Amino acid sequence: MSTHRRAAQRPAAGYRTSLPWRIVTSAAEYIDRRFGWDKLPVAAGLLTLFGLRVRLRQKNLYDTDGLPSTDQPKPAPPSASHRVNRTADGSHNDLGDPRMGMAGTRFGRNIPLGHIAPTAPEDVLASPSPREVSRTLLTRRELIAAESVNSLVSAWLQFMIRDWFSHGTSPTDRPWEVPLLDDDPWPERPMRIFRTPDDPTRDPQAPPGTPDTRVNVSSHWWDASQIYGRNEAEQHQLRTGRLGKLHLWDDGRAPVPADPSQDPTRVPGFWLGLAMMQDLFTREHNAICDHLHGAYPSWGDEELFQRARLVTAALLAKIHTVEWTPAVISHPTTVKALRANWWGVAGERVHNLFGRISDSEVVSGIPGGETDHYGVPYALTEEFVAVYRMHPLIRDDWHLRSAADDATLRNCTLRDISGPGALKFLQTMEMSDLLYSFGTLPPGLVTLYNFPRFLQEFERPDGHLQDLAATDILRSREMGVPRYNEFRRLLRLKPAGSFTELAHDPATAERIERLYDGDIEKVDLMVGLYAEKLPAGFAFSDTAFRIFILMASRRLNSDRFFTTYYTPEVYSKAGMAWIDDNSMVTVLLRHHPELRTALSGLTNAFVPWHNATRKDT
Repeated sequence: MSTHRRAAQRPAAGYRTSLPWRIVTSAAEYIDRRFGWDKLPVAAGLLTLFGLRVRLRQKNLYDTDGLPSTDQPKPAPPSASHRVNRTADGSHNDLGDPRMGMAGTRFGRNIPLGHIAPTAPEDVLASPSPREVSRTLLTRRELIAAESVNSLVSAWLQFMIRDWFSHGTSPTDRPWEVPLLDDDPWPERPMRIFRTPDDPTRDPQAPPGTPDTRVNVSSHWWDASQIYGRNEAEQHQLRTGRLGKLHLWDDGRAPVPADPSQDPTRVPGFWLGLAMMQDLFTREHNAICDHLHGAYPSWGDEELFQRARLVTAALLAKIHTVEWTPAVISHPTTVKALRANWWGVAGERVHNLFGRISDSEVVSGIPGGETDHYGVPYALTEEFVAVYRMHPLIRDDWHLRSAADDATLRNCTLRDISGPGALKFLQTMEMSDLLYSFGTLPPGLVTLYNFPRFLQEFERPDGHLQDLAATDILRSREMGVPRYNEFRRLLRLKPAGSFTELAHDPATAERIERLYDGDIEKVDLMVGLYAEKLPAGFAFSDTAFRIFILMASRRLNSDRFFTTYYTPEVYSKAGMAWIDDNSMVTVLLRHHPELRTALSGLTNAFVPWHNATRKDT
C-alpha cells in the first residue's frame, strides 16, 4: 500500500516573498550576474550572498518523500529521551515528524522533480563514455597543488562524508557496462561499474515517468554518525559501557562491529586520513566525557555518553563551518559569511561576552535560533552529493616525516595507505608524525587534470578494479543530476556560451569540445565544475558554492539540536562552554601536544603548518 508524507508546513514559494524581499532577491541576482559577488567589496558581497541564499531557499528545495512509496522506515515509538538525546538512526529530530531525516529515507533535490533525467542506459552511458571523460580530462600527470591549505582538508572531508551520506552497498548484478576504445589499457572489456542500489521504498506501482529516487543509509542530520554508528547495534559495539566512553583503535579492540562484513577498513573509501580523524575525535569524545564527569560526578554512563555526543557533533559542525570551509574557500567575503553562519555579523567576541543579542540568524548566527525547514521537509540532496565529489583534493604521493625534526620516515603512495593497510601505519607510526605530515603537505585543487591516478585504477577491498573518476561521472548521470549548463540555469546562473568561455584555456576548450561532439549542453556537471575559473581563494568552483550557500545553513537551521535545543539545559553548561572554547587547533594540541611548534601562532588548523627545524646530520 502506497504511503505519502504529510504536506509541507509552508510552500517554499511563501518564504520571504513580500515586496521588500522580492526587491532584495532580484537585486542580488542582478548584481551577481552583472558583476559577480566575489568582485564586490566585502559588505556588498555579503549582502549579495544573503539575497542569493533567500532566493535559493525559495526556489531550490524539493521534497521527494511525497512521491509514491511503500515500506518506509519506521522510527521507534516516541519517548521522553528523544527530546534531549540524538537517536542512533536520526529519527525524532523533528518531534512532529519523527521519520524526517532518519537513516533509510530519501535524498531530496535542489532541482524541480520534473528536471530529473530518467535512469536509462542511453542517458547514463551516452556519449561521451565516462571512461573517456576520465582519461581525457581528469587524469593527473602531476599534482596541481592547493598551496593555501594542507592535506587535512581531504582527510576531514572524507570524515564528514562518512557522517552525511551513503547510497549503500552496490549490488554486483546488472553492472553498467562501459565500452572502451581500442587503445584503453583497462584489463577487462567492457568496463563494469556497479549500479547505485535501488530505492527500497519506491512504490512498484508508481505511475510511469515518476522520478527515480534513492535513499541515504546514513542519517541526513549532522550528528557525527561516523563516530557513533548508524544504528543501535553499531553504537552498542562502539561504546565501552564505562563513563560514556568509546573504544579506541589502540585499546585492544577495534571500534568496529563484530560482524567482519561490517569492518569499516574493508568498505571502499577507507584510508589513513579517515582513520586519523576517527581516532582524533573518538579521543575528543572521551575527553569531553572526562570533562563532564568532573563537572557532574553523579551522571552515569548513558547520561555522559549522550551529552558528550551532542557536544562532539556540535564541535564538528562548528569546525567545518568556521575553519574547514573558510580555509578551502578563503575569499574575504566567504570567510566573513561562514563565520556569520555560526556567530552572526555581531561576531564571536560579542557572542562570548553577551551570548545571543538577537533572534535574527543574521545578527547572532544560526545556533540557538529558531528551527526552520523553509517549508520543505529536511533531507540532504543528490545535488549536494554531486558537488561534494572532490577526489582531486587527495594526493597520490605521501612524504611522511617526523614532527620533531622533519626527518623523512617513509615515502608511500595513496594505494599504500588505503583499505586495511591503513591500520598498519597507525600501528607502526606515531599519530603526531602522521598529523604533522598531513598538515605540511598541500592537497590538490579541485580542477581538471588532477584526479588521483591511484583512484583511476582503484582496487577495492573486494578485489574489484574501479576507475573512480569514470564512476563519479556516471553517478551524476545515474542520479539524474543535470548536465553543467542546465544545472546553472536551474540555479539562475548564466550558462556557458562556448567551450572557450567554460574552460578559458584554448587547448582544454578544444579538447572538451571534441570529446562532447561540439555540443556544450552535453558537458557533464563535474567537468564543468572542474573547468571553471575559480574565485580568489577558492579550491573548488563558484557553481558548487551555490549549493553550499543553501545547504550549509539548512543543515543547521533544520536541526533542533543546533537551534531551539542548543541550550545549556540540553547540552549542559559545561558542554556549551566546551564548544565555545575549542577549535581544531585546541583538539589537536589536547591529544598531541608534540604538535605545538608546528601549530604555533595558527588560528586555523587547515592552513599550512610550520615545518619543524631539521636537525643537522
